[in-house]
Amino acid sequence: MTNVLQVLKSKMPKTYKSKKLNTANFGNFSHSDYQVFLHLVSKIGGVDEFGKYLQPHQLEREHVLTAKEFSEVFETNIHHSYRVLKKAVDRLMKTDIQVERLDLKETWRINICSMAKYNKGNGYISIKFTDDIMPYLAQVKQKFVLYNLKEIANFGSLYTTRLYELIQEFKETGWILKSIDQLRDIFAVGDKFKTYNNFKQKTFGHACQEINDQYDMDMRFEEIKEGRKVVAVKFLFKKTL
Repeated sequence: MTNVLQVLKSKMPKTYKSKKLNTANFGNFSHSDYQVFLHLVSKIGGVDEFGKYLQPHQLEREHVLTAKEFSEVFETNIHHSYRVLKKAVDRLMKTDIQVERLDLKETWRINICSMAKYNKGNGYISIKFTDDIMPYLAQVKQKFVLYNLKEIANFGSLYTTRLYELIQEFKETGWILKSIDQLRDIFAVGDKFKTYNNFKQKTFGHACQEINDQYDMDMRFEEIKEGRKVVAVKFLFKKTL
């Protein structure tokens, strides 16, 4: 007789992601597309009846997300949520993420989904994560970032969400140092915001302000220069355990 795995889910959706995905390039994902991705990822997480994180082979690859669920978590109009899900199906299928494997001196391009469909009549999407992305979505706390979706629900920018995720990875240190090239890749700006001042204003400058508006983190940054050129940015914020 086969034992049926009893999976216990958190009442508050939580996202588990590899730290490698914190610096991955998500291509042309919009803020809404990324929110859908994170919401789908939150469905993977859970513990067994003994309170232990699910092992990689126990994780389900296929998940359903309804417009009602999305609307409740991100506090959006239900009709807007329908449109967001429909659009996200195309992005989830067409976009591959780029992950830097510094240990191998390689850049990996990984497809997110092997299948994605939108059900207009019932207002939901159904997706199947690829085998290749699943190792980045498993629950290994030492190598992964965990936070509640509600923590990012009111952010109005993709750049704010991505920067907030970096904070979660380094929250015990109180600082992050990233080169401008790394930040441009993380924020996936491509050819946009070519001058440094424009890039700063549109991405991490705005993101720091938005984070401070919602959280008592004393978020700020220092510019690292070589001569007159800014080559890196050091972000500072309150430590948390």
